[in-house]
Amino acid sequence: MKAIQLMNQSCWFNFISAILLFSFSAMVHADGVVVDKVYHPYVLPNEREVEWRLFSLQDSEDNKFAQRFAYGQSLTDSLMLELYLVGERDANDNFKLSSYEIEARWMLTEQGEYWADWGLLFEIEKEHRQKNWEITSGVLIEKEFGRTSLTLNGFIIYEWGNTIISEFETEFRLQYRYRYLEQFQPAIELYSGENYLGIGPAFMGIQRFNGQKQLKWEAGFITGVDSRSKGHILRMAIEYEF
Repeated sequence: MKAIQLMNQSCWFNFISAILLFSFSAMVHADGVVVDKVYHPYVLPNEREVEWRLFSLQDSEDNKFAQRFAYGQSLTDSLMLELYLVGERDANDNFKLSSYEIEARWMLTEQGEYWADWGLLFEIEKEHRQKNWEITSGVLIEKEFGRTSLTLNGFIIYEWGNTIISEFETEFRLQYRYRYLEQFQPAIELYSGENYLGIGPAFMGIQRFNGQKQLKWEAGFITGVDSRSKGHILRMAIEYEF
């Protein structure tokens, strides 16, 4: 039985390592800004949540502002489904609904079961008034080192539609977090894609209530580190689980 478990673990490791290798080697095919949430590979039984995210880009040439509103619920002890409405500010400074998203997170291993915790993410997005689609699949990895945690996200994306070019893209996200207190955890985050490489500080925390109820918050300030990367990005998120 132990040998079978080791073989299964080895298969998963080889599969996920191949995806991550592809993500790094094909990084030049991703476009746009990739700063967003760094996903953790965990799902709680009977989990329900509401979530709000904010993205704001400021530079000399472009200003972007977007928000996401979501509701999620675990379908099993290891599978979470979340629905998003995405709104963006247009060229006339009007804030409008821009797209819809369905996202699934699958927890592959129990926390602490192996040398690292593993999960997968699948997402499909449809633009509101255009027949443009995007499918994302990704690997979520987290490893604890004492009071610190390293989280890695590698994504492969395929987009197609009437007004965009059909192509594959990749994204990579990294977060190194110090668990100082549950309510306050500083971190360093890195985001990479074509025409963008950014790094910066982030802060997050959890306030627990009765039972499974808890409030999570995150805030990060990411700065482009090369001539291709755009300006300064503020990201924020608030998530209530119950």
